[in-house]
Amino acid sequence: MALLPILSFPDPRLRTVAKPIEKVTDEIRQLAADMFETMYDAPGIGLAATQVDRHIQLIVMDLSEEKNEPRVFINPKVTVLTEDTQPYEEGCLSVPQIYDTVERPSRVKIEYLDLDGNAVEVDADGLLAVCIQHEMDHLKGKLFVDYLSPLKRQRARDKVEKIVKQRQKVKR
Repeated sequence: MALLPILSFPDPRLRTVAKPIEKVTDEIRQLAADMFETMYDAPGIGLAATQVDRHIQLIVMDLSEEKNEPRVFINPKVTVLTEDTQPYEEGCLSVPQIYDTVERPSRVKIEYLDLDGNAVEVDADGLLAVCIQHEMDHLKGKLFVDYLSPLKRQRARDKVEKIVKQRQKVKR
């Protein structure tokens, strides 16, 4: 397994729309394993392939406290099941140290393939519903800061650029 570099906002590659995966292969399974290692190390609870500069429809997620319930979503499709929304404070590994409230539908249906290529369908609410919608946005080239006001988005951009510069200085 390997740690993968995570793209940071406002990197234009984060705006790339991901393509469907044609076949679940060992290469896809290895990428998922590397994404889990990267996500746990960051640390985070979800990671889309777009965030590691792979523009395919692959999401990894683990919402458990013990980090022992990994989930993989290949070619996910989300259907909103209710008009009710819920506010949730979101953060993102591509937008480090920025958190803000986003309103999203509170119940969704998720259809996807697992690592064996099996079709799976799950109704989700709570954190799973929020997280899958957040990660799906990445596959569409969208970030949670896009839901914020232009002023908040610019402040987030400035702060992230400063954080990235500091990280680069530390690496030298």
